[in-house]
Amino acid sequence: MRGFEIVDAYRECGVNLPQRKTVYSAGYDIAAAVPITLLPNEVTLVPTGLKAYMESDEYLGIHIRSGLSIRKKIGLINGEGIIDADYYNNPDNEGHIMVAIINYNDFPVVVEKGERIAQGIFYKYLRADYDEETSTIRQGGFGSTGTK
Repeated sequence: MRGFEIVDAYRECGVNLPQRKTVYSAGYDIAAAVPITLLPNEVTLVPTGLKAYMESDEYLGIHIRSGLSIRKKIGLINGEGIIDADYYNNPDNEGHIMVAIINYNDFPVVVEKGERIAQGIFYKYLRADYDEETSTIRQGGFGSTGTK
């Protein structure tokens, strides 16, 4: 039980669900939901219009598309974005996946609507023996688990 859905605010915007492009592709190609300009040497949150659902012991890793990063000299500011299972349908932003892209150039870079910017890969993860289930419910959206 894992997959993608379109967030309500983008239902009429022509956003497509991510797909793998070959039979052996690990990643689902994720596209920009709107045209956006990446300013020089700055980080921009690029909306995808997507949310992801998955099992409780999984996460969605977000990776920059390698060809795009080489051609346009852009990357993910955090190397890999991690979308936790409880991010789905959170009350602040419905679990909208935003891709944090840094433009390493000294000039603006335009990303077109529908341009494939990232790949999403679903991963299983393990927990430490002493880890216990908590009753904490995610509060907030992007980057919401705090700084401590």
